[in-house]
Amino acid sequence: MDRDGAVLRARGIDKSFGAVQVLRDVDFDVYPGEVVALIGDNGAGKSTLINVLTGVLRPDAGQIFFEGERTTFDTPHEARARGIETVYQDLAVAPQLDAVANIFLGREHKRPGVLGKMGCLDKARMRRETETQLQDLRVRLTSLERPLSTLSGGQRQGVAVARAVMWASKVVIMDEPTAALGVAQVGMVLDLIKRVRETGIPVVFISHNMPHVFEVADRISVLRLGEMVVELDPENASTDDAVAVMTGSVRNDGEVA
Repeated sequence: MDRDGAVLRARGIDKSFGAVQVLRDVDFDVYPGEVVALIGDNGAGKSTLINVLTGVLRPDAGQIFFEGERTTFDTPHEARARGIETVYQDLAVAPQLDAVANIFLGREHKRPGVLGKMGCLDKARMRRETETQLQDLRVRLTSLERPLSTLSGGQRQGVAVARAVMWASKVVIMDEPTAALGVAQVGMVLDLIKRVRETGIPVVFISHNMPHVFEVADRISVLRLGEMVVELDPENASTDDAVAVMTGSVRNDGEVA
């Protein structure tokens, strides 16, 4: 752990694609047991920053620290192996498979002994662990055997989040998790984010929806045109404040642009 408690820290991150500089000297911190929102207009650099933090992209300059040690994630697999899981907007689930198969996809338990060496899966154990994980997060499914394609958007998102939390020991990143969901499903996902925070695992919450951000975030980091312009306290700022900084109508020093 970092000496001041940060589990994940970025300092001075630059990233360009050709002549276009997408990130400029970006600092970003993630602390245990918090929801830190990452907001910005389209093209602000949010996805690029997350891709740098999770090994999808290599930064052109800057440093990443994980649990206090300077770290380089060369691939997303390396980030996942260190306990960082990402829930993407498109969920990245296998809709034709059921909840158990999705949660253990690529990480299946094999049966002990000779049967395991022959490739036989321990389906009973995986089902038990899935039931426990869903119960802990209060994700309710009508059946564990149904393909995810037959479930509601909120239930599919619940499975995706449950998978991330099961394997994430350090950080969960959620990229637009409430996009394209109905009101009831959104409420379920926001409650789920709060329950993840209660486990002590921090959540990086990326969203364009300001009411959702202010409902769950402990801190709000604002990117604008590739620069981290301000950090807002949801207790002392409003959605109008956040939008004003995002769009540049008010600078981070409070002056009208």
